[in-house]
Amino acid sequence: MHETFRAVTADRFGPPDFYQLKEHRIEAPGTGRVRVRISAAALSYADMLAARGGHQAKAALPFTPGSEFAGIVDAIGEDVSGVAVGDPVTGVCGSGALAEMVTIPAPALRPLPAGLRSVEAAGLRVNTATALDALADRGTLAPGETLLVLGAAGGVGSAAVQVGKAIGARVIAVASSAEKRDFALANGAEEAIDYAAVGRRERLRTMTGGQGVDLVFDPVGGGSFDGAFRSLAWRGRYLAVGFASGTIPSLPLNLALVKGAALIGVEIGRFTILEPMQARANEARIEQWYADGILSPAIARVFSLEAYADAMVAASDGTGCGRIVVRMA
Repeated sequence: MHETFRAVTADRFGPPDFYQLKEHRIEAPGTGRVRVRISAAALSYADMLAARGGHQAKAALPFTPGSEFAGIVDAIGEDVSGVAVGDPVTGVCGSGALAEMVTIPAPALRPLPAGLRSVEAAGLRVNTATALDALADRGTLAPGETLLVLGAAGGVGSAAVQVGKAIGARVIAVASSAEKRDFALANGAEEAIDYAAVGRRERLRTMTGGQGVDLVFDPVGGGSFDGAFRSLAWRGRYLAVGFASGTIPSLPLNLALVKGAALIGVEIGRFTILEPMQARANEARIEQWYADGILSPAIARVFSLEAYADAMVAASDGTGCGRIVVRMA
């Protein structure tokens, strides 16, 4: 075993050029912890927000970005059961996944789903778990309802399209380019519309027989919020998932009043901590959906670890369709 491993690290938060690929000393895992040799890590917009120091949950320095990965168990600490050296696993961590090795608590690991490669599995947990919690737990999406997904070609948006379809909803995707709309349709959406198109609200009204949409999944925020909220049906629900636009919108409360509508926040980190039994049930449901072929990984691009800066830029700019994945040597 090598005495060191490489990780992308910075001593201050900032853009990709603040980060360097550095050698770190390998240490034995402590009690209840597992060391994993990472095969592939996924990067999201939220990961890049944390790397810039802009995430509401502040991390400690020095900082290594990346919160999700797939790999092989390399060593286990005391009082660890249910996992053994050599097991292929997926993992979720607050940070540290953009590295060749990570040490995390054993409960943060799950077996690698059968039939998936590490590159495919690296990014399937957080986004899909967010989508399932949002749509099923928070939004109570029912078969036959209409779901509007903003940012439908992004990592979490593409997961919401697939999960909404798996639940049995009619999925309408909103995306900013023809390429992204085509991707959303291929990913399972029944219809796709342009963010900036004139008459978008009227088109949505026509699509829904004048009733409006039952549920909006919004990881974007910004200028798309007002029109999407106004497109809700009576007793519609609006899921605030994130603010990839960089702007947090405000809600005139009279809009919620006249529509009898609900604005619902979605925060997967706190959900996992405060509702662990439901979170584990959701994980099992997701893994079964992947095993049955109901869900499939949506990957935009795969980078080498040496090209980490390009991967971080791609995860930040939102131009790709699906998740950004970094493959280790």
